[in-house]
Amino acid sequence: MDERTEYRLRRKAMRWLCLGKKPSEVVKRIGRSRTWLAKWRARFGNEGNAGLHGQARRPQTSPQAWATPMRRLIVQTRKRLKTPPAGLIGARAIRHELRHLMPRRPLPSATTISRVLRQAGGLPSSYAIDPGSFPAPSEEVAGSLDALDWTCRYLEGGTKVYAFHTLNLRTRTLHQTLARTKELPIAQTQVLDAWQRRGLPRFLQLDNDAVFCGGYKVARVVGQFARLCLYAGVELIFLPFAEPQHNGQVEQLKGLWGGPAFWERPHFGCFSQVCRQSTRFVEWYMHHSCPPALNGQTPAQRQRTEYRPRLTGPLRRALPPLLPITAGRIHFIRHVQPDGTIRILNELWPLPEALAGHYIWATLTTHRHELKVRSRRGPAHDWRLITHAPYSLTEPVHRRPPLFATLFTMS
Repeated sequence: MDERTEYRLRRKAMRWLCLGKKPSEVVKRIGRSRTWLAKWRARFGNEGNAGLHGQARRPQTSPQAWATPMRRLIVQTRKRLKTPPAGLIGARAIRHELRHLMPRRPLPSATTISRVLRQAGGLPSSYAIDPGSFPAPSEEVAGSLDALDWTCRYLEGGTKVYAFHTLNLRTRTLHQTLARTKELPIAQTQVLDAWQRRGLPRFLQLDNDAVFCGGYKVARVVGQFARLCLYAGVELIFLPFAEPQHNGQVEQLKGLWGGPAFWERPHFGCFSQVCRQSTRFVEWYMHHSCPPALNGQTPAQRQRTEYRPRLTGPLRRALPPLLPITAGRIHFIRHVQPDGTIRILNELWPLPEALAGHYIWATLTTHRHELKVRSRRGPAHDWRLITHAPYSLTEPVHRRPPLFATLFTMS
């Protein structure tokens, strides 16, 4: 049996356990031993679905050993990359620097560079992402897609610095807003500025923070941030609760800004100093970094190949201070709980218990007052409709003004 088939078998066993099946019944159905079931049950309890993947085995052959001068050069290059106020110091960045120094010589791989650095003093662990059966928005949506998230750091004395990041997932273009608080006006200003400078995306994926979703108390609440996106024709995609790994690209960017590429380098005395230095980080990221997905290009170079409608100054000034609910769609990716329920806008929705442990994609269409829930067995399978229910809102739904309606064509 290959690893994919084994993984599906383990998930099936865990799903039956979550549905209340006895271990003896599960091993009988699966055709495996109790020891096998206990092993994967323990991993599932500690790591979730990620723990159901097989662990990598050690290679049978030793990797190429590099001479002492090359090892010394790797360490020296990392020390030199630490000097500027912004920039990467990991294996990829070091290999990129070595390629400029020695364009005609063979170079060690990024894995070898990481091993040399670990032996010389250690490296920060990278952010691991387990795709599993998660329906990645970048694979499902038709149109441009941005990711939004925020992070927080502390200055001496306890002053908080909030950093909001909006990332174009195709070009990796970044827009950043720094603030002293994490409130609704800051989040709205972040996306409005990004839409003016970088253009409007068709979709925006984000987590379920109260500032984005409108709070956790009122059922069927459509907060002002979601209303702003509906008004502009941007469809929100809310990711599963407490699973930040699914916003991996912007999480990695947060790690760059909040780690050795920026925050851990200089000593910041005040908030204004952070703002001044962070502009240099954005400049470095846009014009000098080369994310792996761009195949050697910088975000600024890739951005020249993409056209997006922009939010103009007159359109921004035309936004009402209190936004109504307008026609559009809001999407929710949810992990079905063991009891077969999902939570959407502070309301539990029951689904077939056979879906426990699976991900679903729910779409609220405001102007049609309907909620559709779809699921699929895996990336190779088609989506199938699970629930199609009426969904009434507490306020009337308005049409988008003509000036905004012409930005995108609603489907």
